[in-house]
Amino acid sequence: MNRVILRDIQEGDLPIFFEHQQDPISNYMAAFTSKNPSDWSQFCNHWNKILTEKTILKQSIIQENKVVGHVISFDMFGEREVTYWINRESWGKGVATEALKQFLRLDPMRPLYARAAKDNIGSRRVLEKCGFFIVDEDKGFANARNMEVEEFVFILKY
Repeated sequence: MNRVILRDIQEGDLPIFFEHQQDPISNYMAAFTSKNPSDWSQFCNHWNKILTEKTILKQSIIQENKVVGHVISFDMFGEREVTYWINRESWGKGVATEALKQFLRLDPMRPLYARAAKDNIGSRRVLEKCGFFIVDEDKGFANARNMEVEEFVFILKY
């Protein structure tokens, strides 16, 4: 694996994130996605909120001088949560694990929560390698699958 670095998200990264979001397999694994991932206007509105909200920590994941994903932490119902998206070409190469490890040093807030669809083995492994463990289960409607999906809720305490 080539070196992974994080940097602040730049406006020019957004078309790359949008392109990543067009992959149907990635959407299926993420499960909890926007209703219409091909809607550029909706995508821009969503990201404008992320980019302007000061309490959201947001980083682009760079490998070989290419944007390969992003990692974000935010407050949800009084709890800090982290989420990430890695382009499918980078799956299975340790990119997500390394990016999340670096990100956890940037966001010292604990406890930190994360969620993964129960069948998203890759994401579950990433979280576990970074010290997260399953604390609960939940289910909700997943747009990418057009059905209710079970998920694990993870926590990183320290």
